[in-house]
Amino acid sequence: MPQERIYNFSSGPSMLPQPVLEEAAADMVNYRGTGMSVTEMSHRGKDYLAIFDETKADLKRIMKIPDTHEILFMQGGATLQFSAVPLNLIGRTGKADYAVTGNFSTIAMEEATKYGDVNVAYSTEDRNHTYIPAQEQLKLSADASYFYYCSNNTIYGTEWKYVPETGAVPLVCDMSSNIMSVPVDVSKYGLIYAGVQKNMAPAGMAVVIIDKTLAGAELPITPKLLGYRLMIDSDSMNNTPPCFTIYMLGLVLKWLDAQGGVEGMSKLKAAKAQILYDVLDDSKMFRAIAEKEARSDMNVTFRTASDELDAKFVKEAKQNCLETLAGHRNVGGLRASIYNAMPAEGVEKLAAFMREFETKNT
Repeated sequence: MPQERIYNFSSGPSMLPQPVLEEAAADMVNYRGTGMSVTEMSHRGKDYLAIFDETKADLKRIMKIPDTHEILFMQGGATLQFSAVPLNLIGRTGKADYAVTGNFSTIAMEEATKYGDVNVAYSTEDRNHTYIPAQEQLKLSADASYFYYCSNNTIYGTEWKYVPETGAVPLVCDMSSNIMSVPVDVSKYGLIYAGVQKNMAPAGMAVVIIDKTLAGAELPITPKLLGYRLMIDSDSMNNTPPCFTIYMLGLVLKWLDAQGGVEGMSKLKAAKAQILYDVLDDSKMFRAIAEKEARSDMNVTFRTASDELDAKFVKEAKQNCLETLAGHRNVGGLRASIYNAMPAEGVEKLAAFMREFETKNT
């Protein structure tokens, strides 16, 4: 018998909305009477350019991106942006500030040290990245080329609840795991980027939103296709872009619109997260890992009293079509990633299973 559709709590690649998958499946062989799949189209042909332009326009409208900023579709995912950001931006003063609040900001900071002087404005390593620093704890440099932070820490389950104030120093933010889940004032940022495989599309691309005045100062060693100025001037098409991923992003944006846009999604994601945190706060078996003030609405991290019981939970959850609930290999425990496409009924089913599991195992 075919497997029924599961609730996939993976941190990425993550669930996509079922209506999006169904529309993509219907279009796969013959896209809207063109006689071919989107995967076969010339990226410079009129049929594909219509998809590209509409996707870009929808993203600009939904995120309220001002004309001062440009949208780029870049290959390599978020990880390649760990290099692209300093290569393009650190040259103004040769210095950058980094807030280190998890695994990916640690890797990004280490990458930046190859290209300039890095000041660690704050590190949460002292409490195993279970919290977010307050504004007054940040040790900022007035001469930094930019200040870098990751707004949601996928592995550790923490989320920044405020936008850092950095004066004249441009803000750079990795929003990979909470983009389009909460309204963002893009004008406050010099650069935002996000790997798309969590809240936006299938893997294979990063969306970069950059203040155009920051482009064009890349280091001489910058590889051609990592240069933001070139990507702006070529409208992300200096080479063949990730065509299918952009098409899927377009479908996700239309689905998001139908849910009330980012504002509607923000209300839904807070309600979904509260369902799980209520279980954790009432439980004698499970405990939340992240400190309460810093808990992520996207990645709920928790554990039982033992690795053996964690493993039993993951195994039995899978038997109930609740999958990919093991924590990251670096930290262990359990993790439920509840991105935009995770329906409320999936979260409710997980909450009910957690209560049942606790009753049976205590």
